[in-house]
Amino acid sequence: MAGQHAYAARLVWTGAAKGPTKDYKTYSRDYEIEMAGKPTLAGSADAAFHGDSGRHDPEHLLVAALSACHMLWYLHLCADAGILVTAYEDEASGTMVTAPGNGRFTEVVLRPAVTIAGGDKDLALGLHERAHKECFIANSVNFPVRYEARVTEA
Repeated sequence: MAGQHAYAARLVWTGAAKGPTKDYKTYSRDYEIEMAGKPTLAGSADAAFHGDSGRHDPEHLLVAALSACHMLWYLHLCADAGILVTAYEDEASGTMVTAPGNGRFTEVVLRPAVTIAGGDKDLALGLHERAHKECFIANSVNFPVRYEARVTEA
């Protein structure tokens, strides 16, 4: 797994079909994200920023990426440790603050709820810390990513 990995995405502003950027409040924020061999994602700005609430927005996608990366590392670590995970859900949330001219995330909280059918429950809980440290996406952001994990036995 060591080495360099490259990722590419093509973004196309589809909102142009609805008219040019005549004024800030009325132009369409719709776009599509294309990645080779994957379904196209329909995106827009968050509704708070004049976007289409029925489409994916960058802020939710960032929270989802952090959640998914943590889960994928966690499942990997559990498999290596002989812990049988039978269910995993996360109610992740992020907080973003805005000011005139800028905005930033101040934190994301992951709330993984894990069910195991075999293995050490304390180890299963502890592996969240390692998954947190290994997560590529969490290591790439400049704000805290916390987790509040629960593990139950089936």
